[in-house]
Amino acid sequence: MMRHTTVNRRDCLHGLLALGATSSTFGAVAQAQVVAEPQVAQPPELLALPAPWPQANRVGTGRLRYFGLSIYDAALWATPGLAASSYASALFALELRYLRNLSGSAIAERSLDEMRRGGALAPATEALWLRTMRTIFPDVQSGDRITGVNLPQQGVRFYVNGQPRNDVNDAAFGERFFGMWLAPWTSEPGLRTALLAGLTP
Repeated sequence: MMRHTTVNRRDCLHGLLALGATSSTFGAVAQAQVVAEPQVAQPPELLALPAPWPQANRVGTGRLRYFGLSIYDAALWATPGLAASSYASALFALELRYLRNLSGSAIAERSLDEMRRGGALAPATEALWLRTMRTIFPDVQSGDRITGVNLPQQGVRFYVNGQPRNDVNDAAFGERFFGMWLAPWTSEPGLRTALLAGLTP
């Protein structure tokens, strides 16, 4: 019995999201392009954000644990005006710093499982999102960081260890993806509370 439990925990752990854990139509996935404009000073703790980043403040932080194991530390950075009820329409960044090694494929699969919590998705959409996330999320090691930047009405810009990874040009994907942490349907309400701690009620 103990042996069976250990296997299940390991399987679940590798399935736990990383970016964590990012519509019926899905835009093309292209290499991220940062507009060349004067750079704004960025908070030193934040590893990766597009330039320019106006007045970014750290809203909250939290750690995801599973069966007592630390999976990643999360930090939410936002410009003034972010509201929990309308997060999809705001410019913000969610950064995860991994504390364990995880496979990119497992991250993508677990992400899709979590995104389903926000409502039913068309099979074609699920297949496309999963395929896309597998190209975005690499195998991660302890200390690696993945940052997702919500671009309102556009989609998500991803960074891995500070380097541009991909743009996902679909605002609906962005809303569902970031909903894994910020929406009321999240499977981790305690982490959601911690990330949104700095917002005015």
